[in-house]
Amino acid sequence: MTTDTPARLLQLLSLLQTPREWPGGELAGRLGVSRRTVRRDIDRLRELGYPVQATKGADGGYRLVAGKAMPPLVLDDEEAVAIAVGLRAGAGHAVEGVDEASVRALAKLEQVLPSRLRHRVSTLQAATTPLTSGDGATVTPETLTVMASAVAGREHLRFAYRSGDGTDSRRHCEPYRLVSTGRRWYLVAYDLDRADWRTFRVDRVEEPFATGARFTPRELPTGSAEEYLKQSMYRRQETYEFDVTFAAPAEFIAARLPRWFGTPEPVDEHTCRLRASAGDAVEWLAVRLAVVDCDFTVHEPPELVQYVRELGTRLTRAAGAADR
Repeated sequence: MTTDTPARLLQLLSLLQTPREWPGGELAGRLGVSRRTVRRDIDRLRELGYPVQATKGADGGYRLVAGKAMPPLVLDDEEAVAIAVGLRAGAGHAVEGVDEASVRALAKLEQVLPSRLRHRVSTLQAATTPLTSGDGATVTPETLTVMASAVAGREHLRFAYRSGDGTDSRRHCEPYRLVSTGRRWYLVAYDLDRADWRTFRVDRVEEPFATGARFTPRELPTGSAEEYLKQSMYRRQETYEFDVTFAAPAEFIAARLPRWFGTPEPVDEHTCRLRASAGDAVEWLAVRLAVVDCDFTVHEPPELVQYVRELGTRLTRAAGAADR
């Protein structure tokens, strides 16, 4: 029997977070208390914001349902390790769809993990190799969580940085946002030493630490961190306009391309067109378009049209060789 009320509430909450309905008698047996005590504990959880639904009947059942807000979760050891490993794997490789919110969640989770569980997470991650796409530019989860915590806490951040030409420097900045392009992580920040906004590739960052000094966020020159990153990348490299028609609805295409590609415009309910700018090599863009899983037609630029034609011929020869 659990006589400590807070401990019993946590145990009850852990049981209710299993997606099933719990009869009152079974909960009472698990907790070693009376059904009346279970009813009082259920009322306490409701007062704390947990939406517990009760059903009438001979035994009366309880179920935790979705609410308007997200109250704290109670995780057992295996659940906590599984979530931490999953978030680490996604964050470290800038997997498309794993954004700053996921990294903030990882930072919060690892902050409260007991040392024995942190060791299990590190051991499991070291023993596994995720299969990811991209150019192999990986980021340690520790780097991301330090930076995400500094962003969330509005704390000054210091780190060592190596630029694309190999120049080493020390940076002191006000971190604004972490942005994932689907292949890499970038930090959008105000560089205090240079008195200007900058973007930093996170895989080139070393030894980041939050100083504890707070700041009031400045207003970005653009409407969002994503837009600022896009403009910054385009300023540093030659860009070109591309124009593609897809034989699929705009919603289908938008869900299968990175957000920074832009928004496809519907032509009709079965066709859409995408006109946007790119700074990536045409070879990479051609392959990225090809894996959208629908027919498409490239209109511009001529270099992309030519490469798609050559790629199609090469793939056709490869398929034909397999038949011989």
